[in-house]
Amino acid sequence: MWEYQKTLEYPVNIKNPNPALAKVILAQLGGPDGEVGASTRYLNQRYTSPCREVQGILTDIGTEELAHAEMISAIIYQLTRNLTPKEIKESGFDSYFVDHTTGIYPSGANGVGFTVDYLQSTGDPIADMHEDLAAEQKARLSYDNILRLVDDPDVRDPIKFLREREIVHFQRFGEGLRMITDKLDSKNFYAYNPSFDIPQ
Repeated sequence: MWEYQKTLEYPVNIKNPNPALAKVILAQLGGPDGEVGASTRYLNQRYTSPCREVQGILTDIGTEELAHAEMISAIIYQLTRNLTPKEIKESGFDSYFVDHTTGIYPSGANGVGFTVDYLQSTGDPIADMHEDLAAEQKARLSYDNILRLVDDPDVRDPIKFLREREIVHFQRFGEGLRMITDKLDSKNFYAYNPSFDIPQ
């Protein structure tokens, strides 16, 4: 299904290590609104989508979110390479370092490891699309917050790219929601269900 290209979706070229910043950016790898959760959520939701167009949107965005996880991992790696023990201690990166050295581990900025509890896949395409719209807005907000904390232009540049993609994903999920609701009619459970809607 996938063909892997050995290049990032957008370049990451960070010159100055900054482990304190890496600790913050971890949120977008394995945090509750991070890229690992987004890709897993969308690639699982596509199976119960009622139309091929929306399945395609979920596949496209889920695949791109995998590329975003790769970008975030590259950012974290470049921010933590060649650290001295003193830099690790002074930056507050020591608690992460004890468990993972400078390996890339999907966790949030608070240090909590990724959990499938962050995912939602209900089988109800309208509920799932609303979940996905909210997920993209929360991811965009996380990138906004990261940009508020980052001065380094080498870090800001790929983060701004990722933020822009969350906005595009939000728009595409809006299109998907419209596609689903346009296909509804009075015989469809989502619009009308006699067992619930007709007084007994």
